[in-house]
Amino acid sequence: MSKINPCPNCNGNEIYINKKGIFGGGYAANYLPGLGGFMYHARLHPTICSDCGLMRFFADEDAKSKLENSPKWKKL
Repeated sequence: MSKINPCPNCNGNEIYINKKGIFGGGYAANYLPGLGGFMYHARLHPTICSDCGLMRFFADEDAKSKLENSPKWKKL
């Protein structure tokens, strides 16, 4: 996961993360297409700075490991 503290927006250190993670699919958007597995979508871990409210999302390790070989993602 990228460096979380301090917040890149306000330099605050009150950062919270959803440890369980969230995922799209079903009626929600699939935010990481091609990076999940059979019958499951890849998880995102949202973080929120309680000082300014900036919210960021981090892909889990399994999703990141599939990026290089996924036809749905292009390296910039």
